[in-house]
Amino acid sequence: MTEENKHHIHRVAVRWSDFDRYGHMMNANYVEIAQEARLIYAQERIFPDVPEFAAFVRHLELDYKNPIQPQGLSSVEVESWVTRIGNTSFTTRQNIRVPDGPVACEIDCVQVAVDLHTGLPRPLTEHEKEVIGALAE
Repeated sequence: MTEENKHHIHRVAVRWSDFDRYGHMMNANYVEIAQEARLIYAQERIFPDVPEFAAFVRHLELDYKNPIQPQGLSSVEVESWVTRIGNTSFTTRQNIRVPDGPVACEIDCVQVAVDLHTGLPRPLTEHEKEVIGALAE
C-alpha cells in the first residue's frame, strides 16, 4: 500500500447547526465529524478484512488550528490514517479542513480493541495488527 493510499479522505456535509452565533464551527462538532469519518474509514479499510472487529475510543486529543466558517461551505474534508499500533490499541490521526484549505483541527484518537462478549479490552490479534499496520504511516 502506498503512502498515498494509507491516508483516507472522506467529506462530511456541514449543517447550519454546526456553527455558533459568531460564525465558527462549534468545538464539539469537530468530534462528531471526526467520528463519522473514522467509522467510514473502518468500514472501508478494516472491516473488509476483519468483519467482527470492535474498538472503542479510549482517548481523544484535539488541537484547534484554524476556524471553520460557514460562508459558502457545504462540506469539510477529513483525512484519516493510523499513526501507532500497540498491544491492545491503535491511534489514528485525523485532519479536518475546508476542502483545499489549511488544517482546522488535528485529532489523535486512541482506540482499544474490545471483546464484545465481556466488554473488556483485549489484545489485538496478529491478523488485526497486520491489517491495521498496513494503514500505518
